[in-house]
Amino acid sequence: MSAMPPPQDVSAVSDQSAATRGQRIALLAGLVVALGVMLQLFASVLLPFVVAAGIAYFLDPLTTRLSKIGLPRSYAAMLMVLALLAVVLIFALLLYPLILAQISILFGRVPEYTTELRAFAADQIAKLQDKLGPDVIDEKLRDLVGGQAGSIVSFVAQALRGVIGGGFALFNVLTLVIVTPVVAFYLLRDWPSVVARIGGWLPRRYSGILRAQAHEVDRILSAWLRGQMMCCVALALYYSTALSVVGLDLGLIVGLTAGLLSFIPYVGSITGLIAAVGLAFAQFPTWTGVIEVGVVFIVGQILEGYVIYPRFLGDRVELHAVWVIFALFAGGAAFGFVGVLLAVPVTAIIGVLCRFWLRRYLDSPLYLDPPTPDATLLDYEA
Repeated sequence: MSAMPPPQDVSAVSDQSAATRGQRIALLAGLVVALGVMLQLFASVLLPFVVAAGIAYFLDPLTTRLSKIGLPRSYAAMLMVLALLAVVLIFALLLYPLILAQISILFGRVPEYTTELRAFAADQIAKLQDKLGPDVIDEKLRDLVGGQAGSIVSFVAQALRGVIGGGFALFNVLTLVIVTPVVAFYLLRDWPSVVARIGGWLPRRYSGILRAQAHEVDRILSAWLRGQMMCCVALALYYSTALSVVGLDLGLIVGLTAGLLSFIPYVGSITGLIAAVGLAFAQFPTWTGVIEVGVVFIVGQILEGYVIYPRFLGDRVELHAVWVIFALFAGGAAFGFVGVLLAVPVTAIIGVLCRFWLRRYLDSPLYLDPPTPDATLLDYEA
């Protein structure tokens, strides 16, 4: 018989295991803290890099297909980036004159809208005065409401001018034309090697679990990103076309805004409906135009709920609308526009981890252990 191994010190093994567990927790906490500090310090310069990473992630499947048919990865990445730039430039060149023309129409009709809104407010106050009496609604209140209505229209017009000017100032030529495409090309070219290198850094003990969770995050995130982009484009085309057909002066801008904001559930449609109905009240002398605008958004909601979203998203995305809304607003409040871009990926990761730990809990004795036979409600309360 072979000699039995000497007995091990149980306390030493326990201490070593506890120390190893503590090191893993410290490493994970350190990575989270470092990521948060980096976002706080460099949020103002991260925008082109985050956008470039999103572009590379979106174009990676097509680039991989091109490389599999014999095209070198570098050429495939360059071709995809140039194709995306061409689409964006063509889209901007086609829409830019139309958007400027509609903005000019808006600013030219601000005095007319102000007069009509003042007349509408004065008429409503007069009706209230007839019902409630002159003691409740006096002449000064009527003048005050009419003046404030005109101020509101002027304020909205000036705010729109500031938002448009600020948006073009934010996305400056250097960021859009040079930094983002260049970074996107390098990330797209090296995407497989970057993923492989990160996979090689995973701890051996949990490598299989982490890879499985990463694949689950990729499945959910890719389905949401590509499906949501198709939904936004489809809704933007529908709203802008339909509102222009019914004759709304700013139908193109309102429709594009409503469609592009639809990545936030209900926010795009509600914002577009309020803006379109308000403009319809100011533009159309009868209720017919307002009703037509309302019908456009009702049909849009039907298409969105029963045709567009089931077709492009379906049941592949395990992200509840409430969590998406919360994540977008929380990311924007914490890190600005970069936080909005990172909100859905972070939410997808958190959702996958929560479902993983829930499965672990449901398979654990903590959940499966039956109650003791003599246990009563008073025992649990005690």
